[in-house]
Amino acid sequence: MDHQNKPQTRRSLKRKLEQEFEEDKSGRCKAVVVESRRTHQDIIRDVRIHVDVLNTCISFTEAHRAAAKCSAQLLSKIAMNEDIVDLIVECGAVPALVKQIQTPPLLAESDPIPFEYEVEKACAFALGLIAVKAEHQQLVVDAGALPCLVNLLKMHKDGCNSREMNGVIRKAADAITNLAHENARIKTRIRTEGGIPPLVQLLEYHDIKVQRSAAGALRTLAFKNDENKNQIVECNALPTLVLMLSSEDVTVHYEAVGVIGNLVHSSPNIKKDVLLAGALQPVIRLLSSSCLESQREAALLIGQFAAADSDCKVHIVQRGAVPPLIEMLTSSDVQLKEMSAFALGRLAQDTHNQVGIVQSGGIVPLLSLLDSKGGPLQHNSAFALYGLAENEDNVVDLIKTGGVQKLLEGEFIAQPTKDCVAKTLKRLEEKIHGRALSHLLYLMRTAAKAVQKRVALALAHLCAPNDRKTIFVDNNGLELLLGLLESKSFKQQKDGSEALYKLATKGTSLSSVDAAPVSPTPQVYLGEQYVNNPTLSDVTFLVEGKRFYAHRICLLASSDAFRAMFDGGYRERDAKDVEIPNIRWDVFVLMMRYIYTGSVTVEIDHAQELLRAADQYLLEGLKRLCEYAIAQDVMLMYELAEAFNATTLRETCLLFILEQFERISTKPWCGRLIQRVIPDLRNFFVSALVKCYDSNVSSPLWPLD
Repeated sequence: MDHQNKPQTRRSLKRKLEQEFEEDKSGRCKAVVVESRRTHQDIIRDVRIHVDVLNTCISFTEAHRAAAKCSAQLLSKIAMNEDIVDLIVECGAVPALVKQIQTPPLLAESDPIPFEYEVEKACAFALGLIAVKAEHQQLVVDAGALPCLVNLLKMHKDGCNSREMNGVIRKAADAITNLAHENARIKTRIRTEGGIPPLVQLLEYHDIKVQRSAAGALRTLAFKNDENKNQIVECNALPTLVLMLSSEDVTVHYEAVGVIGNLVHSSPNIKKDVLLAGALQPVIRLLSSSCLESQREAALLIGQFAAADSDCKVHIVQRGAVPPLIEMLTSSDVQLKEMSAFALGRLAQDTHNQVGIVQSGGIVPLLSLLDSKGGPLQHNSAFALYGLAENEDNVVDLIKTGGVQKLLEGEFIAQPTKDCVAKTLKRLEEKIHGRALSHLLYLMRTAAKAVQKRVALALAHLCAPNDRKTIFVDNNGLELLLGLLESKSFKQQKDGSEALYKLATKGTSLSSVDAAPVSPTPQVYLGEQYVNNPTLSDVTFLVEGKRFYAHRICLLASSDAFRAMFDGGYRERDAKDVEIPNIRWDVFVLMMRYIYTGSVTVEIDHAQELLRAADQYLLEGLKRLCEYAIAQDVMLMYELAEAFNATTLRETCLLFILEQFERISTKPWCGRLIQRVIPDLRNFFVSALVKCYDSNVSSPLWPLD
């Protein structure tokens, strides 16, 4: 269930640099404008000019510094277009820019530095833009940029405090962030170059933008790098980061919570240190931040804190985390919902929290998120509901809000989610007894009609076999389900039919339409080759003027009707030819084929006549095969069942209607059919439920064998 913290995307890094580029418009060289209509060769020419300036203007004279500043700024502007970055690199801009951030010796200590910090700031900015493209990160490092950038981070120690110095420190930190982005080797290199201690110190810098950039760099360095995490903590960054969580500046507390999130991830010891440093309450406050990104990070962090121990889970809830987390579940931001569901799932591993989350209104939004098209969000929601279902006090709430129907009907994307939902239903099933069952029965008698129906539907799927009579006969559950069949709402009709089908067949996985019934093994089985074969024939049937050659031994073994015919006092006993006046030839052949082989294919065109013949000659196996075939045409059900006393046919077709309701509902006669079957359904269920209760039997009411 762990949700890994996602690194900043290249797009967000680019957007951040673009914003800062706009902020720094004042004082920027305006000599050249790169326009989209300019040719490729024009751009190459300009880039080479600026690179040459950077390579040659390396002294501290005012002319050199002014030229270097202008060229670095213009290269930065060109680098804002990612399609041109490769061209800038190919023209040798990287070593030229690095050369400018290396401090040359002064002629004398008292000499002023023209455009102090501005050249370095422009060059660091350009290097950061180039490093946005992952393929150029190592090139910048190999050019010697890292030691120079780390030195720029330390410039505040000179005692100077100016806007320009703040700018160069910020750009150096941003460049380090971009170089380290998703690059494990460079992250390690920055640590070995001594980059982490000055970044930690800058968290306490007086300029908020510098704090933000330093935190952003530490956030990137801490992601999936244990050595960097440890050094950040060893440099005593936690107290300051915790203070930054309470900053009124959204961008500051966003970066701070991001650093802490990356430090905590997969690091139990650091997680404890962070909690000891007092991070819990500020993080909980950030759940209500006006910044969606901060809310996401805070929710993820709450989920990580909740994995520490049971006490921490309880403290998180006691300190007010649940209401804002539940509110996030209804956000339009998918990731925010995903993170909040993740956190609630972790918190729901504690018994008391489970009830607290439900009491705060967590069930309905979590159930709604099961309809999500996103796999992680769907799974996190399902996992949270699984935790809530562990507590007996939540069972009634989950059922009366329609939770069972949501779990049964959901279209779940990932197999782990499907497994989680199945376990949740099983957990609910195991808890429907005692106090929970009594409460549900009370609701089924006294609650609003909609709640009564939800309870009856859930109990049909989940109740214990021994409780079926109590629920559905003694407490009106059956009438609620039958009432759904009469509803004008297709959804309610479908829910009712599925619940009744489940109630009738629970305990067996065989469907009424999965396969035809298997015929019993006959006592004498002659085989297909003896069907209408005069060889050894000792009796002949006359059907529609045609002779059918048969064998008494096979007929005697097939049914009581034939035994009575040939062993009793009937005239057929000694007759060589027996006339069959009321069965057509092709139907008689099918019946005899069944007697000789034990099986036959029953087509719907012959099913009714063959059923009549099977009933006449007491061939129960053939009768079941005919009933199965006729059940596919349910409108004929009751006429045939009543005409030939085919009880099994009636019950089989009733079950078929319940199981195949969605398909049958499209027929124009469906409404009339439903009205017709409801009395028989009522009679069957009452009789079967009472019989099972009296016999203390827990098998399916309606065995399908």
